Amino acid sequence: MIETYLVTGVAGFIGYYLSCKLLEEGKQVIGIDNLNEYYDVNLKKTRLSLLLNKKGFSFHKIDISDKENLEKLFKSNQIDYVVNLAAQAGVRYSIENPDIYIQSNIVGFYNILELCRHYPVKHLVYASSSSVYGSNQKIPFEKK
Repeated sequence: MIETYLVTGVAGFIGYYLSCKLLEEGKQVIGIDNLNEYYDVNLKKTRLSLLLNKKGFSFHKIDISDKENLEKLFKSNQIDYVVNLAAQAGVRYSIENPDIYIQSNIVGFYNILELCRHYPVKHLVYASSSSVYGSNQKIPFEKK
């Protein structure tokens, strides 16, 4: 049986290349992205058009903070693995627009966690935004 991966933030740099690799290995990839304008939307659309030409890929324009539509996706698909790369990036931008960060990085991730709990998956991988570091001078993973 072919394994299905849900990749959030699929139009981003990492999401795109991860999806290409998974598809190359014969996996099914369901990609979601809200296509926000923080990074160049045309670049995101170009990446998506390349992915849409690959066998085994499907795309849904969904924001991970939209629990209702996210749950519809989980209900209608057998998802084996979730790779959550969707997050609002930009440390300075987080200070200017904290509500956007709360919605995406906290509410959105909470929705992913809850849906993985209610629609069990084999594994969840979460890549955080650099915004979690704030203005700390000491990096959390500093070698002692």
